[in-house]
Amino acid sequence: MAAAASAKPDAPHIPVLLRPLIEAVSPVSGIWIDGTFGAGGYSRALVEAGADQVIGIDRDPLAHQMAEPWLAEFGGKIKLVQANFADMDQVASDVDGVVLDLGVSSMQLDLADRGFSFMKEGPLDMRMSQDGPSAADLVNELDEVELAEILFIYGEERASRRIAKAIVKARAEEPITTTLRLAEIVEGCLPRPKPNQSHPATRSFQALRIAVNDEYDALYEGLMAAERALKPGGLLAVVTFHSVEDRMVKRFMQLRGGKTGRANRYQPMQEEVPAQFEILTNKAVGPDKTELQENPRSRSAKLRVARRTDVPTGDINPKDIAMPQLKKGKH
Repeated sequence: MAAAASAKPDAPHIPVLLRPLIEAVSPVSGIWIDGTFGAGGYSRALVEAGADQVIGIDRDPLAHQMAEPWLAEFGGKIKLVQANFADMDQVASDVDGVVLDLGVSSMQLDLADRGFSFMKEGPLDMRMSQDGPSAADLVNELDEVELAEILFIYGEERASRRIAKAIVKARAEEPITTTLRLAEIVEGCLPRPKPNQSHPATRSFQALRIAVNDEYDALYEGLMAAERALKPGGLLAVVTFHSVEDRMVKRFMQLRGGKTGRANRYQPMQEEVPAQFEILTNKAVGPDKTELQENPRSRSAKLRVARRTDVPTGDINPKDIAMPQLKKGKH
């Protein structure tokens, strides 16, 4: 499967955990949904591995524009739809597999004018769909309490109150409209990082990006939509990049795998319930040494895979899969 597990040499980048993902879902056949199309690396690999068709879903218009030059090479086997993966069951049903890569794509991070990076000067945007309220809108319009809540709950930033207070003070002098100005404000609230520590603005930028794009809600809805879209025997493969996402996916698969668990080790295990999925990766799969050397961005990535059963779908409370929720609801 070496050929199937490699992206085309002219692809903008190689997706994270591509090789182990293709290995985990092989043999590949039938119709698949690539719910986070990005630069198309997973879609290419799935077709090369044997998929009859891949339906690529992405809400970013740039992803569709960048695919135009090479899409014809695949003879109609890759079909693109501009939508949110949370609505994938409205795009297709009875599919053989669903792949989700929850990371921000390199093409978004590397373009300064998209406003995702605290390392490059650009407008404070962060909108994956390129419409709706931007990060600048949130930073300049939300009150101090709301900002602190977003930074703490979505970014797990311990200095959230201090940073929110500094943001409100700074915007009173002049609206915060660029990435580097926001990064400078955040840096001023935190100690200088030690060697090999992440940039001080990492958590704050992550929190704002998640809030702008409603990422946790989209993940919850996307997992439920995947359950509805998959046929019995269909595979769900999800790649996460930070602990909150991975916890949501892990908990979803545990619940849908019939394992309701227990609140603590002293309580008896609850009875197993009919399972909508069979868990294929009891432990998340991470990058090997080779991939870490080739792509340092893969260091936090985790892959989880499950197979759909014939048990009818049902509802899950977002709290049951540890989905972070703002006290005041959506901004």
